[in-house]
Amino acid sequence: ARNKKLDQSVSLEAIARRTPGFTGADLANLLNEAAILTARRRKEGITLTEIDDAVDRVVAGMEGTPLVDSKSKRLIAYHEVGHALIGTLVKDHDPVQKVTLIPRGQAQGLTWFTPSEDQGLISRSQLKARITGALGGRSAEEVIFGRDEVTTGAGNDLQQVTGMARQMVTRFGMSDLGPLSLESQQGEVFLGRDWTTRSEYSESIAARIDSQVRTIVEECYKNALQMMRDHRSLMDRLVDLLIEKETIDGEEFRRIVAEYAEVPEKPQYVPSL
Repeated sequence: ARNKKLDQSVSLEAIARRTPGFTGADLANLLNEAAILTARRRKEGITLTEIDDAVDRVVAGMEGTPLVDSKSKRLIAYHEVGHALIGTLVKDHDPVQKVTLIPRGQAQGLTWFTPSEDQGLISRSQLKARITGALGGRSAEEVIFGRDEVTTGAGNDLQQVTGMARQMVTRFGMSDLGPLSLESQQGEVFLGRDWTTRSEYSESIAARIDSQVRTIVEECYKNALQMMRDHRSLMDRLVDLLIEKETIDGEEFRRIVAEYAEVPEKPQYVPSL
């Protein structure tokens, strides 16, 4: 930031909140992108708008052409609103930063969250909240369009969901199997030292692990579906607004949700400056 002119409204703290996990090189690249955008827009200094756009570009890729208003665009809007709605209503979920239908990279829409400062320590309730949030897109599709119309758009979400649930069971001891680590250093399920009992032991443990993973995911999906059903009219309003504006920031999103439901306070949420 030393050689970049920041607008008076931008603080280093505000940049840090938008860039969790960024290295020094990542931040340098980000500020270069922001400076280029600032010059193109003929602005005197880098504002949070340029910072946000640069984060989007660095993390998610180049901006694409938005879809015309169609069934596909409406489905994507419900998918993203589903993610954001759960992120807003579930206390242990990271707060929503913004929801957008502007495509980037391979994504036709994106929902951004502001992670808590301490990403090194994540509780069981936070992991379950993230799993539920990741299932928000698929659950919205199912409730609005029907089970047979659920799309492949949730593919990456389901990979994340399965990975988080499996780590809860095998790595963090957060299931009914108890406080056990069932992974080796290589990340494989621990099979024990006794090679004569390897097959029987591994099959038994693998079946129990799969059962626990399925239980966690099914519980979270059930909760996600219920939230979508309970807030159908709110979803419709948010989707209409998202299609109209293409981007809704977190503060406006929370304000609208608060008209329909109680929005839990989240200690890590700090309004944008």
